[in-house]
Amino acid sequence: MEKKFLTYNLEVDGLWQEVKFSVETIDKIFMPFLHELTDLKMTLDRKVIAYLVAPPGAGKSILAKFLEQLSRERSKEVEVIRALSMDGFHYTAAYMNVTTIERDGEQILMRDVKGAPETFDMDLLIDKIREARQEGTNWNVYDRKIHDVLPDYWSVEDDIILLEGNYLLLRDSGWTNVRVLADYSVFIEAEPQLLRERLINRHVAGGKSREAAEAFYNFSDSKNIERVIKNSARANETWKLLPDGDYERR
Repeated sequence: MEKKFLTYNLEVDGLWQEVKFSVETIDKIFMPFLHELTDLKMTLDRKVIAYLVAPPGAGKSILAKFLEQLSRERSKEVEVIRALSMDGFHYTAAYMNVTTIERDGEQILMRDVKGAPETFDMDLLIDKIREARQEGTNWNVYDRKIHDVLPDYWSVEDDIILLEGNYLLLRDSGWTNVRVLADYSVFIEAEPQLLRERLINRHVAGGKSREAAEAFYNFSDSKNIERVIKNSARANETWKLLPDGDYERR
């Protein structure tokens, strides 16, 4: 049977994007997930922190925003969730322009591998997640129009928070302290070749030449994808990104 898709316009990181998801995926994957978070809040009788984790290029930011919108549309059935991103916890552009990290035995500027786990302020992220679970907090965002962090941009007092990011389930030293803060988690699988094309096309759309986009993918993106796929802990649920941009539950 041919899929029936619904189309939505969503604002993500300051940019409007058109996305589509199938009715079947909404009914059989997304809504049961929202019901799970609703039930979890009632069971724990406190605020809930859920993670949506995926390798770069898998569409997690758009998906998280859509799940928030879906929860608002179906608020008679489920609790409304708040979608947040860990991208606002990149170090600032000014900091990354002058700070180096080691990569393959050489010291390189953070800006050259922007998006790698080392380019995030992990300690600040941990503090903010803990605050969000307790009394609430102000949340950093990443604005793709200026390509930089906007500190304390959103006030967050919500009872169910869906935090999306690449590295939230990493087993690497230090990131374990992030991973243990989740009450529930979803991991998105995707074929590396599909991620490659999506990321290169994204870089080209952002102004890079095809050659520059491929070079950045080979130098940075590909390593981040491998790290997420090979070194993320098991999530409560796993969804797979399909070539048409839809998802299936594994």
